[in-house]
Parts: sequence; structure tokens; C-alpha cells
Amino acid sequence: MAILCGLIGAGIQGSRSPALHESEAKAQGLDLSYRLIDLDVLGVGPEALPGLLEKARREGFSGLNITFPCKQAVIPLLDAVSDEARAIGAVNTVVIAEGGLTGYNTDGPGWARGFRRALPGADVSRVALLGAGGAGSACADAILRLGTRELRIVDREPGRAGELAARMNAIHGERCSASAGIAQALAGATGLIHATPNGMSKLPGMPLPAELLHPGLWVSEVVYVPLETGLLKAARRAGCRVMDGGHMNVGQALGGFRLFTGRDADAARMEAHFRSLLEVVA
Repeated sequence: MAILCGLIGAGIQGSRSPALHESEAKAQGLDLSYRLIDLDVLGVGPEALPGLLEKARREGFSGLNITFPCKQAVIPLLDAVSDEARAIGAVNTVVIAEGGLTGYNTDGPGWARGFRRALPGADVSRVALLGAGGAGSACADAILRLGTRELRIVDREPGRAGELAARMNAIHGERCSASAGIAQALAGATGLIHATPNGMSKLPGMPLPAELLHPGLWVSEVVYVPLETGLLKAARRAGCRVMDGGHMNVGQALGGFRLFTGRDADAARMEAHFRSLLEVVA
């Protein structure tokens, strides 16, 4: 039976998700097609989500990945949401079955898997998180589950940082706070998680002053197109240990593949394929 799935988001033409899912499915003898539903190409915003979801339901999609700027906007449109996605406050995967839409979040577990692989032994005692949107919410939940004692959250919308801190505190205990700015959040921090779109090919640039980086700080990036963002280049120059956004991308794809197909992907094969795709582009 053919499996049809896709990705809804803005500026997603560089996504490796179609190749990752289709290649893994082929290796397992599955017939899977993966489509990009790019809001920028369609000339619409998140307000188009209801129509796009209904169209996917009519066309027989098995599921959809959801990315910026729709991870939070999609929640009210779903019939059910997993406990983890509700706690995070964001959905990155929607399963369509028997006419119903169920939301999940594989970003948090995917990020945590990548973190353990890329930064083994990293000090997570005091961490600064830049970005309180969908990806930031998932990373906040994940790093707290890994044992962070103090998480300082910064967002261009201060109210959103405060809301995320309050939501995480209700789940994990009083370990989060909203900071007025990134310099304040990084004071005494052992690590930085960058979870905004800044640095993407369509939004190039640095999300913070490079002089704030130093060798005692590890840096985790969620942007993966390009893989080597301005932030990661600056962090390497400053002597930081770094984790590129590819780790989270592969981790969340492993979870998505399981939800779409009911099968586990071969993690090593998917990781190797992801890196090979980047080499072709380079």
C-alpha cells in the first residue's frame, strides 16, 4: 500500500525530509512519497492551515510533518494531541487515520538523542535557550529532562519566554526563568541552545553578538540549512563544543518515520544518508 506524507512550513525547499523518508522507505520495501507544502511558494501564511489539513485528509495522506511557523498554530485544528506535544505546546508531526488528525512532537526526543551523541558529558547545569517557539519549547522540555538545574529563556517576545518558563516549571519544578536579553541569560551559563530561524538560508545572520561566546560554553543549533550557520562558525572560532542542527533533524525524522509507517528506521543508515545529502549540496 502506498504511503503519502509531507511537510508544511515556510521556506522549506531545502528540506532533506523527502529524501530521508523516501530512501529509508525504499530500503525497507515500502512505497512512500513525501511532498513539500511550502507556504512561501503558495504565497500564504499559517492562516491557510485549515484548508491545507483538509486537503491532505481528502487526498489520503498518512501524515504530515509541521515546521516553522506552524508548530503551535496547528494545535487547535487537531482532533487529539499527545501528552508530550501538549506539554511542549507544539506539534511537529500529524498522523491522519480514520479521518482524524492526531498531533505528536518528535523534536524533543530527537534533539535529546542528538545532544547525547554530539556533546557527551556536556555540563547542563545552567543553560540559556534563545527562542521560545515550537523548537525552543521542545528543546526546553528535553534539556530539563536531561537534568538542567537552571534554564534561562530569551525570546524577542518577552511574554512568550515567560509563558514557556511557566509551562515548564509546572511540569518540571521551578527551574526556568525568562531573561531580558541574551547577555543576561548567558552570564555564568554552561551551554546555549539556539532555537530561532535566524541563520537559515532565508534568514542569514547571527542571533547574538559573537563576543558573548567563549570556550566554557557549548552551543547547540537547531537550524540545519545551512548546516554550518554563522553561529556555529563563530562558536567554533571561540573554542566552543558545538552540535549542528542535523542531529535534531535526523532524530525527529526517526520518530516521524515510525509514526507514518509503523516501522523503526535504521538510525545509522538515515544519519549517513542525511550527511551524504549535505556533501552533494556542498
